[in-house]
Amino acid sequence: MRIAVIDYGIGNLHSAHKALVAVGADATLVDDPAAVRAADAVVLPGVGNFGACMRAVRERGLDTAVDEVVRAGRPFLGICVGMQMLFESSAESPGESGLGILGGTVEWLPDSVKRPQMQWNRLDVVGDDPVLGSSGEWVYFVHSLAAVPTDPSTIAATVDYGGPVVAACRRDNVMAMQFHPEKSGDAGLALLGRWVTSARESLDGH
Repeated sequence: MRIAVIDYGIGNLHSAHKALVAVGADATLVDDPAAVRAADAVVLPGVGNFGACMRAVRERGLDTAVDEVVRAGRPFLGICVGMQMLFESSAESPGESGLGILGGTVEWLPDSVKRPQMQWNRLDVVGDDPVLGSSGEWVYFVHSLAAVPTDPSTIAATVDYGGPVVAACRRDNVMAMQFHPEKSGDAGLALLGRWVTSARESLDGH
């Protein structure tokens, strides 16, 4: 199973790639839309500003490639800003549209808490998830905004940070994590390993 890790030239995207390789995945950093389309599964990492990331993705024609991969039903994982870009818009960059793969917006964390949330926090998983497992895993966050999905049923996990904050979403072949699994120690590597396993199983099922 060939995994494309999308490199659109912003931030340190290599850590996500290295973590996937560490769990035994055949993962390659790619910046070409054709390479994204040719992959069996795709990972969109991200750090930094929503608008800058979206512009970089669009300038390279990677937005249409992502859309095609998702529509084709191939396993797709968004991480941190890579998760936020899957939504329609972000309060961080008014007027800059997201990929619109998931319905909803990305909003600032409440004024009552320190921004960014830069800490370990405990996942509260909705039910049992084949990738996230059950509630209780501690994972690492660095973010000032969080997703507000239109469809609450897409929420796969939350954390408590001045109230419930969306930590992960899932819809069909799309999985998205606000936290950084590649920076979450053994627990994060285990999560990535389970995503790789579930992706391989879904492809085998086809």
